[in-house]
Amino acid sequence: MKTNKDISPLAWGLLALLALAWGGSFLSIRIALDEVGFLTSVAHRVGWAMCLLWGYVWLKGLPFPKESRIWIGFLGMGLLNNVIPFSLMAWGQLTIESGLTSILNAATAIFGVLLAAVFFVDERLTLRKAIGVGLGFLGVATAIGIQHLLAFNLQSLAQIAVIGGTISYALASIWARKRLAGLAPEVAAAGMLTGSTIIMLPAAWIIEGPMTLALKPITWAAIGYYVIIATALAYLLYYKILDLAGSGNLMLVTLLVPPVAIVLGAIFLGEALHPRAYVGFGLLALGLIILDGRAVDALRRGK
Repeated sequence: MKTNKDISPLAWGLLALLALAWGGSFLSIRIALDEVGFLTSVAHRVGWAMCLLWGYVWLKGLPFPKESRIWIGFLGMGLLNNVIPFSLMAWGQLTIESGLTSILNAATAIFGVLLAAVFFVDERLTLRKAIGVGLGFLGVATAIGIQHLLAFNLQSLAQIAVIGGTISYALASIWARKRLAGLAPEVAAAGMLTGSTIIMLPAAWIIEGPMTLALKPITWAAIGYYVIIATALAYLLYYKILDLAGSGNLMLVTLLVPPVAIVLGAIFLGEALHPRAYVGFGLLALGLIILDGRAVDALRRGK
């Protein structure tokens, strides 16, 4: 695995682009929710992005998977990595700020480490990881606020829904390792979005009614952003950075997304987060840095 010193200028630039893409997704989703239902917004996201990525796969001449076990894997991945988290977070954004949603979303890595220790014998929970996870949980609890954890209201439900989405993301990484290993990343992403679309289109239709294309220009602009930039392009950037810089460096994007979402929410939506949200993000960021381990190793070498 490469270290921070090994990150090339190209990788840093792509990392910044990915953070901007994902950071902007929270604003664009919130704008789209002013006109379409939260399930319909997800159906648009996965359906159009699926078409774009299969087009990319076709242009690259990558083989089309035909085995039934792979398509079962795509369905499971689509459910865990798109359908559940996208839907829960979009619903949550109807009540809580986009910036707060992005902060809570950063807990994905915390749950990922914890669940990996449960499912894989080679991912044991060391003392360092346990400290990082503990700080991460403390950060999430601080960002939400103890009073909201104790008072079971719509705002607390929205925040719990977002946390549920991060747990689903973490489970998706477990599923991918067990069921989709060896596939080209572009094919895996396109197949996952196909599984998501198979689930989301009928779900959105049944629950929220037939989808219409007669939407306001600003709604289409928001949908276009989170389909093209925050989903299709973001997945390609994700795997490119993974190849250039390794998974450890890729985790840095988790720390870069919330500031982007917070600034955009403040400028375009007039959002003002409670100070505890920033304190919570600081604790969560510290937990992620400890989980990454390189800063801890650097301190040890400096002694």
